[in-house]
Amino acid sequence: MQAIRNIAIIAHVDHGKTTLVDKMLLAGQLFRNAEVAGELMLDNNELERERGITILSKNVSINYNGVKINIIDTPGHADFGGEVERVLNMADGVLLLVDAFEGPMPQTRFVLQKALEIGLKPIVVINKVDKPNCRPEEVQEAVFDLMFSLNATEYQLDFSTVYGSAKQGWMSEDWRDETDNITFLLDQIVEHIPAPVSLEGPSQMLITSLDFSSYVGRIAIGRVHRGVFKENQDIILIKRDGTQTKGRIKELHEFVGFGRKRSAQMASGDLCAMVGIEGFEIGDTIADALQPEALKPIAIDEPTMSMVFTINNSPFFGKDGKFVTSRHIHDRLMRELDKNLALRVEKSQDTDLWTVYGRGVLHLSILIETMRREGYELQVGQPRVLFKEVDGKRCEPIEEMTINVTEESASKMIDAVTRRKGELTMMETRNERTYMMFNIPSRGIIGLRGVLMTLSAGEAVVAHRFTGYEPYKGEIEKRENGSMIAIETGTAVAYAMDKLKDRGNFFIFPGDDVYAGQVVGESSKEGDLVINVNRTKKLTNVRASGTDDKATLPPPIVFSLEEALEYIKEDEYVEVTPKHLRMRKIILDENERKRLNRK
Repeated sequence: MQAIRNIAIIAHVDHGKTTLVDKMLLAGQLFRNAEVAGELMLDNNELERERGITILSKNVSINYNGVKINIIDTPGHADFGGEVERVLNMADGVLLLVDAFEGPMPQTRFVLQKALEIGLKPIVVINKVDKPNCRPEEVQEAVFDLMFSLNATEYQLDFSTVYGSAKQGWMSEDWRDETDNITFLLDQIVEHIPAPVSLEGPSQMLITSLDFSSYVGRIAIGRVHRGVFKENQDIILIKRDGTQTKGRIKELHEFVGFGRKRSAQMASGDLCAMVGIEGFEIGDTIADALQPEALKPIAIDEPTMSMVFTINNSPFFGKDGKFVTSRHIHDRLMRELDKNLALRVEKSQDTDLWTVYGRGVLHLSILIETMRREGYELQVGQPRVLFKEVDGKRCEPIEEMTINVTEESASKMIDAVTRRKGELTMMETRNERTYMMFNIPSRGIIGLRGVLMTLSAGEAVVAHRFTGYEPYKGEIEKRENGSMIAIETGTAVAYAMDKLKDRGNFFIFPGDDVYAGQVVGESSKEGDLVINVNRTKKLTNVRASGTDDKATLPPPIVFSLEEALEYIKEDEYVEVTPKHLRMRKIILDENERKRLNRK
């Protein structure tokens, strides 16, 4: 047995997981100067910091009283579930982190179920006990009930509970007893999480994650299952289908703190990164060259949604971005496939169109936002749900959605969700807030979050997770209001917009450049409306009272990328450039659109 503990951290979005890992790193004396402690070290991706969510799972390690603790930070959002299941295979135990007010949420359930099935030992951390209205004892009961309902074994149900506030940097056995450090949690990890069993024999490792470096290419990451790997060792790569290829390990790296350190050999039970292996996929086995034996491969989640990506061919193409050609976009999507497992890309033969398949709108929009920040220009179509044939029936993805909202808004939520074929499965009231659970088709969730936020005046806490495929639920009502479309290219003028403001809501500011076919607003009625926002006031020398009134315009609606993707109709694209997000008709010419509609 070695002085190693491998733990994964499970938590719902925004329950304080990354903050806790940062405090653990500090406790491991990695940062002797406390000034560094203010930043979230693990969310090192700019997008992760802005949104406050973990997108990529990361490995760090700390040394505590001579024990090496490998910590695997997992994403909390359902769209990145593909990341979670793989990394759990590297752990021997999990820290289940729960908010002391919100309690276990659907995403917690999703990841916890996977961990319990594998047989991992949990430690429950009830975080944010410094919050007003927190209810640590009730939450602890709720966690026990959740584990019981997920068929946890007696060994798993005998978990230890730690209370504290990661933000304030303390953990304790009792939530009323505030301490000044988190060493109690580290002691519990060393005591309760089993050390990895060291297996003797021919070396074996299952590839559960990968990294990419522009210097050495793809790096295979996993946990050494059996035996010892050494640098320059000959190995056999066993693919999922059983085919074998020879290879050689150029370098071995172990995780130390934030980074990796080169190591001459890695033994069973430790997490390791291998350089020099070529042509591998997640789920392949790296085995001893003389006695190759395959480990059971891990399943990767199938995509549930697709979007069309294409080059930017609007009149304003190439003004903002560095990478605008189809070759640039194709190369970038192929690079993304190297590390983004739940993604699939299909290129159409004749046109510059790619169909990109992913786990949800957030999963795909993170890719689009990352490309945009790297200087790419592209256009994206409406998200589409993938249907499946099961036993001769057309089936669609179904999600379990929970809504936590004030009591007075509950009836509005039920009305909005049931209109989209959602079925209410549970409803209860806690502390003057209503907690509801629905089963709803993935199609119904597209564009629903904005509606719920409007109806609840921003109070609703919405979460959803994919549960499986069920028979097609029928047509779902779509956005009824038409689009307001610019008729010519030019600069939007306040005078023209003032005269048109009664027709609908604008998405542009006066002075913005627009082109013919661009969606500049939402009409207040059904059917698209073609308008001229470039018309200026004709100057005459006739003066009359009332002609020189100031233009007073309400502020325009500004969309985020996800909101724009969920808003557009089938015949529209979102044009994404480093500086702008614009919505447009796929066919810009109004006469051509009319001709097609007549057909």
